[in-house]
Amino acid sequence: MTTRAWIAGIGMTPFGVHQDKTINDLTRWAVTDALTDAGASTNSIDAAFFATATQAFLQGQLMIGGQIALREIGIQQIPVFNVENACATGASAFTLAVNHVKAGAGDIALAVGVEKMHIGDRERSMAVFDTAYDVADPAALTRTLKELGGEIDEPDLGRRSIFMDIYAAMARNHMRLHDTTQRQIAAVAAKNHLHAAANPRAHYRTPISIEQVLSARKLSHPLTVPMCAPLTDGAAAVIVCSDQGLLRLGARRQVQVLAAVVGTGTDRDITTFDGHLSQHVALNAYDAAGLGAAEVDVAEVHDATAFAEVLQTEMLGLVPRGEGGPAAERGDTTLGGRIPVNPSGGLESKGHPLGATGLGQIFELTEQLRGTAHGRQVDGARIALAENGGGFHRGEEAVTSIVLLGKA
Repeated sequence: MTTRAWIAGIGMTPFGVHQDKTINDLTRWAVTDALTDAGASTNSIDAAFFATATQAFLQGQLMIGGQIALREIGIQQIPVFNVENACATGASAFTLAVNHVKAGAGDIALAVGVEKMHIGDRERSMAVFDTAYDVADPAALTRTLKELGGEIDEPDLGRRSIFMDIYAAMARNHMRLHDTTQRQIAAVAAKNHLHAAANPRAHYRTPISIEQVLSARKLSHPLTVPMCAPLTDGAAAVIVCSDQGLLRLGARRQVQVLAAVVGTGTDRDITTFDGHLSQHVALNAYDAAGLGAAEVDVAEVHDATAFAEVLQTEMLGLVPRGEGGPAAERGDTTLGGRIPVNPSGGLESKGHPLGATGLGQIFELTEQLRGTAHGRQVDGARIALAENGGGFHRGEEAVTSIVLLGKA
């Protein structure tokens, strides 16, 4: 009999600026809430997967971050694994926890992701992103961006993450291929800021209009500031159980993990989106879950920029190729629309603490499937999808995770 994996407990801090909190404080907050939600104690956990992408760079804790943070909570003796996989770090920890349970190595596993990116030195925080591509060949990145987005003559628009230039180049390529407009990309940002207004854990909770998005400070064409994720602190935790683990905790079968798949890219023509990384990982996830894109009721996707949501809705098969922009502008991906995307507010508004982001998506989708998302609830949601990507290599993300969850 195949071992099943269930989500027994979730916890998440508000995402935002936590000047008075340490990595250990944020970890404790999220894990304690997840344990309480699951009806578990620290002694219940058989293994833990601790996810952080920036702690080594920003706090200088290059090793044993998980062992230190979790010992502070009282999690001792069990195996603790430290996970780093760029912006897909949290989702990767979740996949490892799922695989641990499904392999029969333990009945109850913890995945926790945490990031503290506000350290009083914005330049150093921004420099984190300069490590998420091939640093041994920086000229290759310049060539790739030119190949994707063409020459662009812009004045100095100020310090920004290199990933805003990466997404901008990909967006210009998509605009050329599919006539996607800047207004359609702005519609994604306005929609996600609207969703975040109903999320008490979101970094930004003020709705803004499409016109306000378009008139905001420019980054790299076609992107403006509200189209892009902010620097964010926060933590999120998920407790994953087998059937036996649920029995140990006396927990109900509420949310089942139908698939958790991580993949990397292949060499391809980067000027088209054919064979894009998230497309083939999604197909593997759909196959593992035994369902198709049409059965997904709600999705959280990696909108580090609003354009990324346009692209990912297409790559995941939620909308036809080239229709990501028009679908957003029509309201198809808004709450109440055909396929609500990022009801949490997404990375643009909920925030993007890298190591916690993927687990924050799982938190949101678990609430959606439990029917406890309140003002942002998707009616009748039974199948949920999370897409979380990270890094940049040879024209696309370096890593992508797809998770499919089902209501029991």
